[in-house]
Amino acid sequence: MKIPHLRVLWSFARPHKGALVVGLVLALLGSAAGLATPMVTKWVLDSLGTSESLAGPVLTLLAVFVVGAAIWLTQWILLGTVGERVVLRARETMVRRFFRAKVAEVAKRPSGELVTRVTSDTVLLREAASSSVIGLINGVVLLIGTLVLMSVLDSVLLLTTVAAVVVVIILFAVLMPGIAKEQTKVQERVGALGGVLEGALRAIRTVKASRAEDRQSARIMVDAEAAAEHGVRAVRRTAVAWMVSWSGIQLAIIVILGVGAWRVGEGLLEVSSLIAFLLYAFQLMEPIMELSQNMTALQSGIAAAKRIREVDAIDVETDAPGAGAGTPGGGGPVLELRDVTADYGGEPVLRDVSLVVPRRGHLAIVGPSGAGKTTLFSLVMRFLEPAGGTLLFDGRPYGEQTYAAVRSRLAYVEQETPIVPGTIRDNLLFTHPDATEEELRRALDEVRLADKIDALPEGMDTSLTSSSVSGGQRQRIALARAILRTPEVLLLDEATAQVDSLTEAAIHDCIRRRAAEGAVVTVAHRLSTVIDADTIVVMDDGRVHAQGTHESLLVTSPLYRDLVEALRISTVPAPL
Repeated sequence: MKIPHLRVLWSFARPHKGALVVGLVLALLGSAAGLATPMVTKWVLDSLGTSESLAGPVLTLLAVFVVGAAIWLTQWILLGTVGERVVLRARETMVRRFFRAKVAEVAKRPSGELVTRVTSDTVLLREAASSSVIGLINGVVLLIGTLVLMSVLDSVLLLTTVAAVVVVIILFAVLMPGIAKEQTKVQERVGALGGVLEGALRAIRTVKASRAEDRQSARIMVDAEAAAEHGVRAVRRTAVAWMVSWSGIQLAIIVILGVGAWRVGEGLLEVSSLIAFLLYAFQLMEPIMELSQNMTALQSGIAAAKRIREVDAIDVETDAPGAGAGTPGGGGPVLELRDVTADYGGEPVLRDVSLVVPRRGHLAIVGPSGAGKTTLFSLVMRFLEPAGGTLLFDGRPYGEQTYAAVRSRLAYVEQETPIVPGTIRDNLLFTHPDATEEELRRALDEVRLADKIDALPEGMDTSLTSSSVSGGQRQRIALARAILRTPEVLLLDEATAQVDSLTEAAIHDCIRRRAAEGAVVTVAHRLSTVIDADTIVVMDDGRVHAQGTHESLLVTSPLYRDLVEALRISTVPAPL
């Protein structure tokens, strides 16, 4: 086993090193009590052949038994609790890093794989970081001690083993259901955590656009903390079960010794050395099993620890030194791109794009698939950093403003319009959690969803899943969330892609109203959505090909004309 791998594991255990040292000391003391038992037992039996009183050795034997039971119970609960705290801390660290990470870093990894690191890998980490190393050390000490003490003895009593097995089976049959119940609750909470986390990671752009990283992390940690609580309860019940079982074995041995002592008193058998040897032979199985189990757990835990630590390599969004909030308002354009180039680690997707977004009005971006339209939005929302050029908000470069400051003045409806796990109300309030009921109603009315939601049994408090609403309804919920408060810039990526003609007309009305108050930037393949825009920007192959009104582009841009004709939109300008 390589030292660097153990160092990775130790990085998780280090904050709890005090408790781990106490746990090791308790483990060694418990093993010492176990090793003392056969010798004290031999003392009891040897006393039978002399005139010495049995009170001393018997009381000593009972004291060793009671002290040993208390030590093991305390050690089990202590290390089990440490293990749950290690899991909770690892989960919290990963969840918070995921939501502070750059979008590209999260998007390039399968969300299910990230969820597995938070759920399954941390469970494997638990035993390895808390008790496996202690178990290995204790197992080696116990094995050596048992072999040394057995070297002076030479007899076996198999009935002791049979009695111990019977005790274990009976006691575990009674106590295990309670343990299983708590472990089931742990898995349920972990499953809920994984489901919410995976859904939220799918909606990472919406989370960031809504500046909800901390709120979403806190919501997920509710399930993580509940899982830890149930886990601690399971650990306590398991500790009691094993302590009672161990006590039952010890009591069985004492009973057998009593019977053996009686037989010795009757002159039927000399068994003091034989009984002591039996006890050591029985104990010999404990360190062997402990070494085997802890070695397996340690290997699994190290692998899990390495996977979890890989999350630390994910780049997070970091504001530049001195970055602050922008100043709303002003006379110039609200957004400006100057010679911007962007890529995803390969060939440029955007090349030398310059674009001005007026403070009010509707600017539409069109072009064939792969032209770079969605990438343009990713730059504006700071999901992607430009490889060259400059973006300005209110005349100030993006780098001089914090991520939160930029996103607080934007509203974004992405192309796939993911929903956030929760109710319809949760989704509507995601960007502005302090919005009033009146504002919610107004936003739903504007996208023509109020009547539909009122017809649901629980209204806005209806649980919302990807299967409970149509694509068009999901898109309108996302739009209602974006327009709940009037943003300075409303970004709509294919806002009418999955809606019927009536709803499309409602969205057109909404865009016109919003364009009168602020800037609206839309990306659309359905040109019927944008032909009445104040300015239409035609993109192709990552560049701005042309821009102007619908009527002017029909004359000056062959590409735009081809797009219009392909969708069978009339090329005859509408009468004024």
